[in-house]
Amino acid sequence: MTEITDPVALDATDLRILDQLQRDASLTNQALAAAVHTSPATCLRRVKRLVDAGVIERQVVLLSPARLGAGLTAIVEVTLDRQGAEHLAAFEARAVADEAVRQCYRVSPGPDFLLILQVADMPAYHALVQRLFTQDANVRNVKAFFSVSRAKFEPSIALPRAG
Repeated sequence: MTEITDPVALDATDLRILDQLQRDASLTNQALAAAVHTSPATCLRRVKRLVDAGVIERQVVLLSPARLGAGLTAIVEVTLDRQGAEHLAAFEARAVADEAVRQCYRVSPGPDFLLILQVADMPAYHALVQRLFTQDANVRNVKAFFSVSRAKFEPSIALPRAG
């Protein structure tokens, strides 16, 4: 589970760097520096500081699930029968270990977990249900919602204004 920590102080240059990297993390340091109007050395030093501070967690490529045969997205609410810390941790560990689970959140109030699943089709979803929910005697309730279209998917974070 992600710990809540104090925000990192960011100036206008840091925010421009983060904005550019959220748009295109494949930019070379030279191109990034030019886009944010700094020297390459300054840009490299600032990116390293942002990585070291945990502001930049990692850089990834976004792939098309449908083009890769994983066209079914399910949003699933899971309620456990017993909610003790060890039971929550055990289910969470099993969920995050499953490759079909793309996102896992402990939530409150309501269900205990909200999962975002990406699978090929309904048979693949059914297999996931068997291994993750049915075999766990502590899962009391599962409520699944299946995406029929995706109107928006934006993995970037809205950045604060400088100043």
